[in-house]
Amino acid sequence: MSRPLRAWGEALAAVVAGTAAMAAVAAAGLWAAGADGLPGDAFPSVVAATMVAAVGGSVELTGGAGFFGHTAAELTVVPLSVTLAWALAMGTVFLHPLRHRAVTGGTELLGRVARTAVLWLLVLLLLTRAARHTFTLRIGGDILNDIGEALGVTPAVGFRADPGPTLGFGLLWLLAVLAAALAVSRRAPLPPRLLPLQDAVRPAAFAMLAVLLAYVVLGVVVGVVTLFTHGHPAQTCAVLLLGLPNLAWMAFGVGLGGSWTGHVPAGIGLPMPSALAAVLREPHRGEATVNAATLAEHDGRAWVLVALAVLALLAAGFLAAVRAPARTRTWQHAVHLAVALAVTLLATGLLTNVSARYGLSLLGLGDLGGFGSGEVRLHARLLHLVGLGVLWGLAAGVLGSLLAVRVRRRGEVEEEVEGEGAGP
Repeated sequence: MSRPLRAWGEALAAVVAGTAAMAAVAAAGLWAAGADGLPGDAFPSVVAATMVAAVGGSVELTGGAGFFGHTAAELTVVPLSVTLAWALAMGTVFLHPLRHRAVTGGTELLGRVARTAVLWLLVLLLLTRAARHTFTLRIGGDILNDIGEALGVTPAVGFRADPGPTLGFGLLWLLAVLAAALAVSRRAPLPPRLLPLQDAVRPAAFAMLAVLLAYVVLGVVVGVVTLFTHGHPAQTCAVLLLGLPNLAWMAFGVGLGGSWTGHVPAGIGLPMPSALAAVLREPHRGEATVNAATLAEHDGRAWVLVALAVLALLAAGFLAAVRAPARTRTWQHAVHLAVALAVTLLATGLLTNVSARYGLSLLGLGDLGGFGSGEVRLHARLLHLVGLGVLWGLAAGVLGSLLAVRVRRRGEVEEEVEGEGAGP
């Protein structure tokens, strides 16, 4: 096989692996949620729309009710279980051909990224064409629906992917995932000009990835326990396969002292922990604040999130210090981890935002805007999260470095003993 053909084959393998993983998780999650029963053979279109949303694409919700009526809906949410499956598969297969090399040229690396990006944009273009469907809604009994059809006010709601933003943001997400894969991998080669940065970036980046994945694994354990003890297996599986990281990474931020604000109308049932639902549905608070204290008002076990986050950060600080060169000083560990944690919390805060609005207006009656019964909101306080990330990162970096000193010294002693034993 010629070298150019092999290079395109490796890019194709990465794109196919990422797309297949994303499609499998999205389809399984939507099937568990009951989307396979949607009318008009809408399931493939819903899967495509979920895949588009998972990689930063834009899915517009549209609707109408004839001359006398109007429907409106907005939805902004990232199904992070699907996103995570895509990122892990894409990043792993992209790095696989480089695993036995110590260094790579900048031109070659850019070429690999460019070929992967071209094929990925083609996949996104196909997904945007598949991610479109329209549903006709029933507004009451048979008589009301007959009257609605006679007056031309039968409401219809649909969705479609917007190609422009989907291709643009999808490309940015790809570049971010490939950059993250290169940042966390110890074996992936870098161009000579970037080699000085690997000692500062890779240990802390890997530690943050380990924390995020550990929270997801813990969330899977909690979800499985919930599945067998509280029933509702289909709903639980849907949450695990579509939005587990949304909840797990939000729990990480809450444990560090972060907060989210939002509201969920009492009549809307969303798959979320009962304590979180109770906080978001409290009417006397208006826009509720979600943090460890407000969650503990409904479930005292929420304080466990704080202890869990502290332990996770101590482990991250230790892991980053052990993977870093021995010459790295304590204050450098602290700065590296502070930056890494601040970036991590900023990213998770943005990715866990939720915004949804729906409504129906007939003959001018009905409110389609404003903060009302048809709106769901959940937004992170980003500046607060970033500030906490800097402070916690500095502390964890210092403590992790101090804990790693003994491990390094023990390794140095063992190497000296082996060296003496190897002598004549």
